[in-house]
Amino acid sequence: MSKNRSSIRILVADDHAMFRDGVRKLLETADDVEIVGEASNGFECTKLLAQLKPDILLLDLRMPEKGGLGVLEEVKFDSLLTRVIVLTAADDERDVVRAMRLGARGIVLKQSASDLLLKSIRKVHDGEIWLDGHMTGQVIDTFKKSSESGQRQEKPLLSNREKQVVQLAAQGFRNRGIAEKLFISEQTVKNHLHNIFDKLGVSDRLELVLYAIHHRLIDQT
Repeated sequence: MSKNRSSIRILVADDHAMFRDGVRKLLETADDVEIVGEASNGFECTKLLAQLKPDILLLDLRMPEKGGLGVLEEVKFDSLLTRVIVLTAADDERDVVRAMRLGARGIVLKQSASDLLLKSIRKVHDGEIWLDGHMTGQVIDTFKKSSESGQRQEKPLLSNREKQVVQLAAQGFRNRGIAEKLFISEQTVKNHLHNIFDKLGVSDRLELVLYAIHHRLIDQT
């Protein structure tokens, strides 16, 4: 199948050749994504990242020599256009939280349905955060234990404007972008975020988005 010129360029890093082959066959069915490289360990991954500059890195957490967490620790993804989706066979929420703290934008269980992998790629490429539904609750519980924030409300009362701010933050917009979208000042956005953090008992934007996903404050369909 021919690919569009604007296809999402993907690098796959996983030590199992059969899994990489399965991912390749899956992505070949879509005309808006293409695999531009494959790595079998973290060292190959970091080398190919610099050479290929992919849009999306599908990164296995468990690889010999250097795993996915090692790649995330070494590479400063905040300064790259590449967005990372972590692939994991184990639902260890501590590793997942650490991966997201290190810059991963999505988490997908390897046993998830194939359509969810494609959906996660498109969502993360668009700037959103994707977390496998089976793990969301566990990850939020881990954030609760590690956070110094106060106890969260089960049913936080957010204003309509605050909900709009949460939705835009979840889509990857920074303060300036949120301000432009809502026709308000950046300072007003900061004030809204301060109030939202206080109401929800979260400590940063990542925790805010994960909490919002878990409590269906935003739509992840």
